[in-house]
Amino acid sequence: MSEPAKDMAPKESILSINNIEVVYNEVILVLRGVSLEVPEGEIVTLLGPNGAGKSTTLKAISGLLKTEDGKVTRGNVTFMGENISNRPPEEIVRKGIFQVMEGRRIIEDMTVIENLRLGAYTRKDRGVKDDIEKVFHYFPRLKERTGMAGYLSGGEQQMLAIGRAVMARPKMILLDEPSMGLSPLLVKEVFNIIRSINREQGITMLLVEQNAKMALNAASYGYVMESGKIAMDGTQEELLNNEDMKEFYLGGGGDQDRKSFKNLKSYKRRKRWL
Repeated sequence: MSEPAKDMAPKESILSINNIEVVYNEVILVLRGVSLEVPEGEIVTLLGPNGAGKSTTLKAISGLLKTEDGKVTRGNVTFMGENISNRPPEEIVRKGIFQVMEGRRIIEDMTVIENLRLGAYTRKDRGVKDDIEKVFHYFPRLKERTGMAGYLSGGEQQMLAIGRAVMARPKMILLDEPSMGLSPLLVKEVFNIIRSINREQGITMLLVEQNAKMALNAASYGYVMESGKIAMDGTQEELLNNEDMKEFYLGGGGDQDRKSFKNLKSYKRRKRWL
């Protein structure tokens, strides 16, 4: 388990989401008054059941809401002190935010090298070749794969998607369900690499993940969403030791009365609406 630094001044937030509402198709209200902070250089995780609004939150940051007729209608998203709400996604990438989409979204009929070079398309420097070798340092098995990316295993495709994000030299990476569809052994490997990239490259990360225990072990701070709102937040230690978190997300809990998350059991019966 990672250990948050002690006796250190709080880091300045690189990303602030301030009381945002998100509407799809001008009628469907998905996020309601969501606020969160991501300190520079840290890993912060966003947890919650399916349909809670986690992926929508990431898209509100990356500008991808526009591709789905969504829009931030209230509040703002601030990155490095600048309001980026509803900016075009290509502009947000150039400002230093790169989203790794749920389901990998690699280009299957391109090679590993071509996918990695695609991640660097906004760059003007000559360090692309060196950064490809850096990606291979984190993901050595990708160096052995010379065919089309579509023939990679699910774990290798996830590694390629993260490596492509690193190629952009971002200040911040948004990770949407990196463990989806992977074996427990591969999940552990991918999360170890995510921590290494954060520690060694200093890249800030906002992580959306269903595997709450793995996500909290990687993150220094976490937020829990339900029904388009933030229901709880706290440090890694606070959330790992919270009885409601243990019962609903971490596979256990005590018998004392619950003071929050009273309606979470209903998610077992509720259909996903997004």
